[in-house]
Formats: sequence, structure tokens, C-alpha cells
Amino acid sequence: MPLAPVGEAEFAALMAPLGPFGPLVAVGCSGGPDSLALAWLAHRLRPGQVLALVVDHGLRAESAAEAAGTITQLEGRGIAARLLSLSLAAGAGMQERARAARRATLLGACRQAGALHLLLAHHLEDQRETLLMRALAGSGAWGLGGMVPVHPSVEALVLRPLLGLSRTRLRATCEAAGLTPVEDPSNRDPRFLRARLREAPSGLDPAPFARRRARMAREVAERLATAAAILPEGCARLDFAALGQDAVAALALARLVQAVGGGAHPAAPPALRRLLAAREGSLGGAMLRRDGWLLRETPAPPVPAEAGALWDGRFRLGAAAPGLSFGALGAEAARFRAARRDLPARALRALPALRDGEGRLVAAPHVPFSALPPGVLHPLRFAPRSGPVTECFGRGEPPCQSALDFLCSRISGCVAGEGERAT
Repeated sequence: MPLAPVGEAEFAALMAPLGPFGPLVAVGCSGGPDSLALAWLAHRLRPGQVLALVVDHGLRAESAAEAAGTITQLEGRGIAARLLSLSLAAGAGMQERARAARRATLLGACRQAGALHLLLAHHLEDQRETLLMRALAGSGAWGLGGMVPVHPSVEALVLRPLLGLSRTRLRATCEAAGLTPVEDPSNRDPRFLRARLREAPSGLDPAPFARRRARMAREVAERLATAAAILPEGCARLDFAALGQDAVAALALARLVQAVGGGAHPAAPPALRRLLAAREGSLGGAMLRRDGWLLRETPAPPVPAEAGALWDGRFRLGAAAPGLSFGALGAEAARFRAARRDLPARALRALPALRDGEGRLVAAPHVPFSALPPGVLHPLRFAPRSGPVTECFGRGEPPCQSALDFLCSRISGCVAGEGERAT
């Protein structure tokens, strides 16, 4: 017996815990049945407030025509759509590279369009495949929680409302709406592990894993609230006694190390346990000291000071500064030592700064220093690529508000001085 399509009331119930929403919601749309159904459902729920971002990976000769056909279908039903074209070189790790490029491009388009929410169409089978892949890769308990329904990035709040729905129901939704999805043959190419897992029947229920992750997220948030101060200068101060030595402490330290070290991924659990036991050492680009300071070890090279530029995996520039570069304060930190005795010298050297083409210091907001004309501001903020240290695990709960604060910080002014408790 065919499964029923997803109805408007059912989708509204799935979206309700993920709000509130701004005037524009973006949907990542590949043209496949999952994302096409999501774009349609979002449009039915919020007509005139949805922007479908159609990604053409350019990996197959047919992809450009397929993307154009998807846009025609969407626009024919009153859904605004924008084409995003990728240029990926062939070679090893294609699926992983395509996934990373797609996500970066979608988030960049959200920033450009002013959309604070990005909907992605990951569904029940995707969650099962993710859990199996992570188990095969030896992921720890946190990774085995699967994909989360809410994940803050600097550009937009990433939402996955379909994690509890099957692929079959999403396909039925397209059929009921008269939509013709694109079928990408790479999704069934046995050269790729995810495709092989897709063909293997699995009765795995992701729900217990998700509940365990939500429970761990709460425990980590509670532990960090008493054991860590996360500073806007891109470092943290730990209370080892309050942090403890248990599994929750290791997870909390993992989140801190990733944020301060600017990493895209958390450190391996065995290395974290060793660092926690020793209470000093280097891991994931961060350095933990016996006095509780967690500092950036070696800052990254400068990058052009473009709007939205991310430097060192930690600091985001809110507005363009043409002709300037965005990098570490470095040796010039010695000039400001007297003004910032509250920070270790290493933290001071790792602060963000703007320089001109001759390498002259133009601005270092956390010191504070500025040679810019009065009223000229290039806002920058500690906004690590990993997102806020604690996850959002439910509407109205404190970490969820922190996620929204983190998201809105991209348009905030420069921050200096006061530390803030981890939330």
C-alpha cells in the first residue's frame, strides 16, 4: 500500500519547534525528490517567503539542464529560485569535497540573500546511513548521535525538519504535487560507501541515538556553565575542579578545543581523554595550560578583509575593508601589553587585527586600537566555524537562544573586554 504524502499540517508541526523565522527562508534544493518535496512544503507553509537554492555540481553532462529544469518547475509554482554552480575537479574524495563545497556555497548564498535559516532535506534513511558510516569510522558517542535538526553556522541556522520522515513519503509528496524530481545515478553508484549502505536494508532506529545526544548536549551545557568562561578574544578559561574527569568533561573539552583551535571537526576521543587527564598540552590547534587557560596555539596566515571573511577558523569580519588584510596581531601585541594584562601573552598575539598593504596596523578592536577615521568600523567577532560551544536542543531553552544570538552576532559591532559565561 503506497504511503501518504506529507501534508501541510504535518509539515507545520515539524517546523514549529525550529522557529521563529525571519521574512526569508532558504531551502537547499538539488532537484532530487527529497529536496524538491521540502521546497514545495516550505512554500506551502510560507508562500512568498522561500528561496530555493538549486545547486549544480557540474559533475555530469546532464546536470546543467537538470538544474535549469528544476528552477523552471519551482518558479512555475511561485517559488523563487537561484542557481548555484560549482566547479569541482575530478579526483579522490569527490563526494566529501562536493558535500563541503555545496554546504559552503549554500551558506554563502544565505548570507548574500539575507536568509537567516537554511532548510536541508536530510531524512530518515539519510540519518540511518550517517549513523552506520560513523559507526564504521569509529565515531564516539557524540558522533553516533547522528545529524541534529538544528545546527548554527555563522551565515545561517541550518535546519533539518525531515529527519523523521522516509524517502518514500517524500517521493509521494512530489508525485502528489505534480513535481518531477531529478534522479542522480551517483546516489546508487556502488563505488561510494553511502550508496552501498543505501542498498542494504536496515531497521536501525535513529531515535534512541538522537535522544542520547540531546541528553549529552544538556549535560555538556550544564557543565560548561560552571566550568568555563569563553572570552570574545577567542580563548577560554577553565576551572578544572568544576570540569571534572568524566565523559561529560571530555565532551565539554572537545567543544572548547574545537572553538579555540578553529577546527572544522572535533578532536579524537582518546586524545581528548589524555589532554583532560594531563590538564596541559596541545590538541586541535589549541593549547591547554596548567593554570586553566585554553589558547590558540599558532594562528593562521592573514586573509583578504572581505565581507564575511573567516580568519583562523575563529573570527568573522562583518563588513568589507578594501585594501586591508585580516590576520593576527602577532609581535605588535607587545605595544598593548600594559592595556591587556588580563590576557596571557599568547592570547594577545593571537588576537585579530587589520593591516594595510604595507603591513601597517590599522585596527585591533580587542586591544583596543584603531587608526581608522572616526565613525569607520569594520565589525569582527569571535564566531568559530564549529558554531557555538553548546548545541541548540529545543526551542526556548537557553542553548537555543545562544544559537540565535550567535547567528545574529554576524552583524554586531566589535567586541572587547568582558568575558562571558559559556551558555
